[in-house]
Amino acid sequence: MKDFQIGGVISLLGKTAPFLVFRFLIYFGITLAFVLITGVGAGMGYGAGSIFGDAATGGTYGGLFGFGLASAAMYFLREYLLYMVKAGHIAVLVEVMDGGEIPQGKGQIEYAQAAVRERFTESSVLFGVDQLIKGVLKSFNRVFFTIAAILPIPGLEGLVKFLNKVIELSLTYLDEVILAHNIRTRSDNPWASARTALVLYAQNYTTFLRNAAVLSIVIWGLTLLVFMLILAPVAGLVALFPGSAGPLTFVIAVVFAWGVKQAVIEPFGMTALMQVYFSVTRDQQPNPEWEQKLESVSDKFGELKTRAMNWTPKTPSTSA
Repeated sequence: MKDFQIGGVISLLGKTAPFLVFRFLIYFGITLAFVLITGVGAGMGYGAGSIFGDAATGGTYGGLFGFGLASAAMYFLREYLLYMVKAGHIAVLVEVMDGGEIPQGKGQIEYAQAAVRERFTESSVLFGVDQLIKGVLKSFNRVFFTIAAILPIPGLEGLVKFLNKVIELSLTYLDEVILAHNIRTRSDNPWASARTALVLYAQNYTTFLRNAAVLSIVIWGLTLLVFMLILAPVAGLVALFPGSAGPLTFVIAVVFAWGVKQAVIEPFGMTALMQVYFSVTRDQQPNPEWEQKLESVSDKFGELKTRAMNWTPKTPSTSA
């Protein structure tokens, strides 16, 4: 049913504990920022509402505005998070999985950042590669991973949509696995390496679907458990906000659960799929038939080829 070893995944995460702590601090900081900005918004809304005679409603709308503002800031930070947090963690995991030695403590984070810079030169390159990978995966999975394509069920469109959504959620970490291949091969052309990794994924897609589905159940089950456990404490925290901020309880509890998922639970799923990918694709060569299939279902796969052809590798500096 699964091709990853839970004990092996936990061992790998243990060896990258400094980076797990780093992830936790980053996402805890984001969660705290959400709470503070939402609270400030609620306070300002409460004050404005008091002037117009409805402080409670003003507090609620102010809190929702603050939450929206924090969400917008998070959107603009996503490139930094990919470059500094996710790709960095992938880099140290790849090194450990290949039997290499990595520094401990703060040195592990510096090592990871250097490894990412070596492969992608700058965050915009990594972000561009990642966006194209996501686009290719979305197109491919829509064609090959839909319940309707596998088993047409007339009259059950709602159920089919739900099952397709479950499949989509189960494949969340695949773009990070493709980036892991990019880092592992130490290719000087990230666009070409991404194309190769996508073909290897496509020709083994049934294996990944099976493992990703198992991981999806585990990860979202744990996330739901975290949400339920923190709902009451968050309700107490939100009660401190000015005005009737009750609707914010659910929203902030979701943010807390998301923070825990990103910092602690998600690395497990990512590492497990990396383990599966490296094991399944070992010694395989890209199948031209699957390359053609990817080109037929995704224009972004062709864009990867164009970017690869136009890519100029970074040349190491030499001293005179």
